[in-house]
Amino acid sequence: LQSLTNLVCRLLLEKKKEIQRQRILSLLFFILDVLKATLSMGLLLLLGDFLSTFVYHVPEHAIGRLHCRVHHESKQTFQHYAVLSGRPLVMLDGFLGALPYFLVAIALYPLSPIGTVLGLLFGEFHVVWRHTTKMGWKTPLWVQRFCQALWVVTPEEHWVHHENGAIAFGDIFTFFDQPAQKWLTTMVSWKKRIRKATRT
Repeated sequence: LQSLTNLVCRLLLEKKKEIQRQRILSLLFFILDVLKATLSMGLLLLLGDFLSTFVYHVPEHAIGRLHCRVHHESKQTFQHYAVLSGRPLVMLDGFLGALPYFLVAIALYPLSPIGTVLGLLFGEFHVVWRHTTKMGWKTPLWVQRFCQALWVVTPEEHWVHHENGAIAFGDIFTFFDQPAQKWLTTMVSWKKRIRKATRT
C-alpha cells in the first residue's frame, strides 16, 4: 500500500510539474506573440512611412502634380483630404500614398496578422487625425508631448506641411522630415538639370 501511495504521489507531482511547464510555455508563447505583433506593427508604420515619403510623397512634390493639386491647394477643406472622399483624384492620391503600407503589410502578415492589422488601423486613424487642424482641432499639450517623445506627427505639425509643401515631411514620423527635405532638394536639382539638358 505504501508503494502504491508513493507511486500515486509521484504521478500527481509529475502531472503538477507538467501543468506548470505548460503554463510557462503558454505564457512564453503569449509574450512571443505580443512581441511579434508589436514588431510587425512598428515595422509596418516605419517602413510604410519611409517608402511613402521617399518613393511617392517627395517625388510628387519634385516632379509630380497630382499630390500637390489634391493636398496643397489653398481652397481645400477637410473633405478634400479625407480618406473617404469620393473624388477620383483624391482617392488616387490616397491610394498611391497608402500603397507602400499595403505592400509592407503583405510582407509582414505572416509574422503577425494581428500586428499587421493593428498597424494598418493605426495608420488609418493617424491619417484622419492629422487632418483635423482645418476643422479647429487643437491637440492637448500632454498628447503633443507624448507624440514628440515618440517622433509622431501631430495635426499641427502636419498642417505646417500643408502650408509649405517643402517642409514637415513624414506621414507618421517626424524624423523623416530632414532627410526628405534633402531628397526633395536633390530631386528638384536633377529635374532642373534634365530640363536644361533637354533644351540644348
